[in-house]
Amino acid sequence: MKKQTIRAIQKSKGVEKLSMITAYDSLFAKLFNGNVDLILVGDSLNMSFGGKKDTLSISMDMMIYHTNAVCQGATETFIVCDMPFGTYMNRDEALQNATRVYQETDADSVKIEGGIEKADTVKYLVDNGIAVMGHIGLMPQSSRSEGGYFVKGRDSDSRERVLQDAKAIEKAGAFAIVVEGVTEEVAKEITEAVHIPVIGIGAGKYVDGQVLVWSDMLGFFEDFKPKFVKQYIKGGEIIRTAVKQYSDEVKSGLFPEEANIYN
Repeated sequence: MKKQTIRAIQKSKGVEKLSMITAYDSLFAKLFNGNVDLILVGDSLNMSFGGKKDTLSISMDMMIYHTNAVCQGATETFIVCDMPFGTYMNRDEALQNATRVYQETDADSVKIEGGIEKADTVKYLVDNGIAVMGHIGLMPQSSRSEGGYFVKGRDSDSRERVLQDAKAIEKAGAFAIVVEGVTEEVAKEITEAVHIPVIGIGAGKYVDGQVLVWSDMLGFFEDFKPKFVKQYIKGGEIIRTAVKQYSDEVKSGLFPEEANIYN
């Protein structure tokens, strides 16, 4: 699979669906490299691998560290770095931190949560040479202020707000938008209302692409499984079985075998 460019991503709308997956380290990024269109270095790593209850405490330094690792492993895939909570409260702060991403990693773009209220920030970044992917609908960084995670678009006010958010972010210059936790009907309406690709997560099938957290889709994160996740393998079970076999063989003397010994 040829590495995507922003122009190619935008031209894919209505032609070919985009596949995106998260990655947080070089090892797994190398496995995903060339097999998906985009890799998101998501702040979800704070929950999936940091064991935290939400994404809010991850720092810019941590995101840059993990983005660097992913870029080392996935040299042929378009890389998006999540801007963590508290790093784009105003447009100057956003530009300073997004500039760090560009200067300190090989990421191709950044992702920012927010709709109408963040449109000015998105435009400011784009005007200063930063490629921005938007993120609207259910926004994990707003989970505390909203008192949890709630599907958007179930009433007329929510539907209209998400639709206007999408249009504002497109107008601001984002090259694509992640739409999370939105009813399928509203996600379809959003997709038809904007001219840039809409990548869904928990947004049904009528969008321009899909993104999943890799540890969810491969069955490594077992605390809970959101409704929108499809597990392609039972990764946790596979790992536990393999580690138990290793431990049993060590205790019984079956490992190391002759093939594992230097002579």
